[in-house]
Amino acid sequence: MGAPADHQSRLPRISDVRVTPIAFRDPPLLNVAGVHEPFALRSILEVEAEDGTIGLGESYGDTATLAALAAVAPQLVGLSPWDLAGLINAATLSITGSPATGAPYPAVADKTLAVTIGAFEVAMLDLQARLLGLPLHALLGGAVRERVPFAAYLFYKFAHHRDDPGYPADPWGEALSDADLVAQAQRMVRAYGFGSLKLKAGVFPPEREIATLHALRHAFPDHPLRIDPNGGWSLSTAKRLLPQLEGVVEYLEDPVPTLADMGQLAAETTLPLATNMVTVAFGHLPETLRLGAVQVVLSDHHYWGGLRATQRLADLARVFGLKIAMHSNSHLGISLAAMTHVAATIPNLDYACDTHYPWQEDEVIAEGRLAFAHGTLAPPPGPGLGVTLDRTALAALHQTYLTCGIRVRDDAKEMRKYDPSWSSARPRF
Repeated sequence: MGAPADHQSRLPRISDVRVTPIAFRDPPLLNVAGVHEPFALRSILEVEAEDGTIGLGESYGDTATLAALAAVAPQLVGLSPWDLAGLINAATLSITGSPATGAPYPAVADKTLAVTIGAFEVAMLDLQARLLGLPLHALLGGAVRERVPFAAYLFYKFAHHRDDPGYPADPWGEALSDADLVAQAQRMVRAYGFGSLKLKAGVFPPEREIATLHALRHAFPDHPLRIDPNGGWSLSTAKRLLPQLEGVVEYLEDPVPTLADMGQLAAETTLPLATNMVTVAFGHLPETLRLGAVQVVLSDHHYWGGLRATQRLADLARVFGLKIAMHSNSHLGISLAAMTHVAATIPNLDYACDTHYPWQEDEVIAEGRLAFAHGTLAPPPGPGLGVTLDRTALAALHQTYLTCGIRVRDDAKEMRKYDPSWSSARPRF
């Protein structure tokens, strides 16, 4: 959304752009790729206007993302905060070597480009909204719901990291049995009121994980369930398991590793198939629709190209009969605030959103941890995202980044500390 040209000349321009890599504590959560390392990496973005107003963003913190953000950041100085086309042009030229061709969002699966645009777009939109004194959702066209529903994200997990990182013991403890996962879900529902439950799968043989699902169903007869093997099952395995899942889960997320496999599986079931792995860019949509491979797209503003791209994806999903949910990775409050603001504007948000937030203990926002109520979160009040930086926390988490030794997430490497023969090749089963 742009400001009229005659008004732009009277608004402050971008005077500085800062990208700060951080690392924060992460529990030993198991998944098809291995296990989470002791620290998760993120980047905190600040886009500052001449009058001192700052727009915030949060994105990935791996080496490649940081390099792309660092290359684009100085090119934004001098731009109007409303010049999102200038952002797209700068990012496209810097990352691809060619100027943008007029398309507002990356059409192909160039994740680095989409991530870079999305990261700075959030910060520039936040800056716009702060300059206007509006909540960010108002800048995006207005909220259609006051609160956004979220789901409990359940993980098999170890009790502690193999290498002691020196921070306090993980309060969640071990979760390897059906009873452990039920207890984990009960604790999450008590603490946050979540009305949906998602099980991260692909860790154990699928029959064992389906037994966990049934234990969850017994403990929570009215909660919608979902399971995500992250492409850990072969097509033949997934076909064999369909009768055990139909009528149990609201959707089956990324059971098989390729779009073609998803298409073949979809042809044999009425169970909705969801993805955040095989349809992750606008250019993937034609083949997805041709194959009928996916019925639910898990959007993520971090890699689809930002908040406006997320809205555009939701519009296309409505037109072509797809449903929309939201994906999550390990994140802090700036990302959660951005996710909540855009989710509040999407009429066809069909399912509760994923979030890792309950698993994170550190925070970088001055307001403290965002609080769920009855499994929902309202967009933080105030202008823009409604959150501000805690600079003491930012400095501490940046220091953790400098000393933790992790520069690229590698769950398989971490898992080999427990099992030297571990391979994260997919499908596993």
